[in-house]
Amino acid sequence: MSTQERLIETTRELLWERGYVGTSPKAILQRAGVGQGSMYHHFTGKQDLALAAIRRTGEEMRATVDRLLDADGPAYDRVAAYLLRERDVLRGCPVGRLTMDPDVIADDELHGPVEETIAYVRARLADVVQEGVDSGEFASHLVPREIAAAVVATVQGGYVLARASGGTDAFDAGVRGLLSLLKPSPAPPSPAPTA
Repeated sequence: MSTQERLIETTRELLWERGYVGTSPKAILQRAGVGQGSMYHHFTGKQDLALAAIRRTGEEMRATVDRLLDADGPAYDRVAAYLLRERDVLRGCPVGRLTMDPDVIADDELHGPVEETIAYVRARLADVVQEGVDSGEFASHLVPREIAAAVVATVQGGYVLARASGGTDAFDAGVRGLLSLLKPSPAPPSPAPTA
């Protein structure tokens, strides 16, 4: 891995663990095992490096979402695959965590890729729900963008509840509850023919 890559990957990890304020240039350099000159050779400073790290995290999240939602199968199965995918629940979401960081939210440049990533996930989920509505798999009264917002809120809120309790039960219960609400109802039986 190149020095630039080590710096980006290290910053991604530290942002996830500590947030922007808690991620000092010194901590980045120590964990990456590089000298100060290396950082300033590749980046103008902490903000520039953090921006590269946040963009990389967003790209990775979008690729995961695309892989899950572009799969073959019913819309419900694809939404379920997104909700049930393996996650480090107690660690939280590397993008969602940044929404709680006042320095990231106050900085348009750093906040931009966070907002774009979350909007992308919601839009992709809304597209899949719309497919389900169009095919008759989901009820016609469902509003895809609202269901997508509920899916994202369930995941992000589930992370918060899991971290607060120190266990994954609340996250898992939220996912199961949402999936039970989305589960397509079986078609009613056809009426018996009359003689």
